[in-house]
Amino acid sequence: MSRKSRSSGVAGFTLIEALVALAIVAAVLSSIGAVIATTVKGTRSIDRRLALTGTAETLLAELPARNLLKPGSQSGELAGHRWRIDVAPINVNDAGDAQTQPFVPLAVHLRLESPDGPALELTTVRLVPKVAE
Repeated sequence: MSRKSRSSGVAGFTLIEALVALAIVAAVLSSIGAVIATTVKGTRSIDRRLALTGTAETLLAELPARNLLKPGSQSGELAGHRWRIDVAPINVNDAGDAQTQPFVPLAVHLRLESPDGPALELTTVRLVPKVAE
């Protein structure tokens, strides 16, 4: 037997088979990379949101006590976040019943902006004692 006839029966990969295998590996790796990039983006978004809500909680906790809260605006910066709080009375149309109530509702509107763009707005209501006239 000659060497030529012996080597023709040996199995091996052709160049096409190797290129197909490399293309499959590249497609799988790019899919994994896209999943990782999406996960990192989502994690950053969650981190920003948690930072905003934590700062909002701090600001709302530092509002004056119920009997000291007055209508008006405040603004400033906390932990790199710009904020503005607007306090305004809520008009109650039920005039007969409103006169007998011991509390007045105030709307507290908070706008909080992150240094890198995202913002958070929330509104809550605080009941303050009615000032004796």
